[in-house]
Amino acid sequence: MVSLDLKDRKILYELDLDSRQPISKIGKKVGLPKTSVAYHINKMQDLGVIRHFYTVIDAYKLGYTSIRIYLTFQYASLEIRNEILQYFKDNKYTYWIGTIEGPFDLVVIMWIRELYEFHQFWKQTLTRYRDFFQEERFSIYMQLLHFPNTYLLDDPPSVNRKVFEKIGGRQRIEVDDLDLKILNALSSDARIPLLNLAQQTQTSAATVSKRIKLLREKGIIQGFRTDIDIGKLGYKQFKVDIDLRDYKKIDAVSRYIRENPHLIYITVTAGHADLEFSFRFESVAQVSEVMDDLYSKFPNVIRSYHYFYVTKIHKLQYMPEK
Repeated sequence: MVSLDLKDRKILYELDLDSRQPISKIGKKVGLPKTSVAYHINKMQDLGVIRHFYTVIDAYKLGYTSIRIYLTFQYASLEIRNEILQYFKDNKYTYWIGTIEGPFDLVVIMWIRELYEFHQFWKQTLTRYRDFFQEERFSIYMQLLHFPNTYLLDDPPSVNRKVFEKIGGRQRIEVDDLDLKILNALSSDARIPLLNLAQQTQTSAATVSKRIKLLREKGIIQGFRTDIDIGKLGYKQFKVDIDLRDYKKIDAVSRYIRENPHLIYITVTAGHADLEFSFRFESVAQVSEVMDDLYSKFPNVIRSYHYFYVTKIHKLQYMPEK
């Protein structure tokens, strides 16, 4: 496990709020000169705490729908599991893939344009691997709320925690080839310098800067975050799925839980749990503490819940590959 001091954690927190902000700006917030901030960032990259900087892109606005697949394996050797994992990683429409410990073994989240196209892909998948799937469960992502990594701070803020929000089913926004090139480049490297981005897209830095600003104003670019290897910090990502007895309380429960500094996502889907919360905890005991608190705060509201934790994230890229 990697031990980070308070300055490291503050810098990591700021980078996750906006990984494109200048180092000098981060320095002012954490009380360090820019050379020291650069040293801390480089150190965390060398230690593998910072894996990469990515851009949160709302592909719903580009005409996509998001589908999540939960898979439980059977008769699958380690070699077969790795082959299946690589099969999904190689698909250009997958943007989040994780192995998990719990009721399922693998989670795959995909962007799709047409249901027919996804159906053809799934027919191909079953033709190759059907015998190794004990269970397949699908759901459609309707909304995803992102929250900052306030658990990194000794004195985390407790208000206005929502950072980004992606909502499906909204009107598509038209973009051109230059916009798509910029989005593809930013999706895997949110801190790429404007000059480098201009060279990649064969345009000027001023044009690129203007396009990024417009993409943010349209809500296509939601923000710039940092992919943190939380395992090196002693944390696991837990997902808690809750079914409600009293569905009328769904908004009240959601509003209450978002003040928890360990909460990083609230997911709203069609076809799975009523409420889906993702936390970064050091132990499973903290899951029980959160649920005990919810049962106490909302008696006779929660029917049941189950949880799992992510053992490894294999792919994280919010833009469908070109």
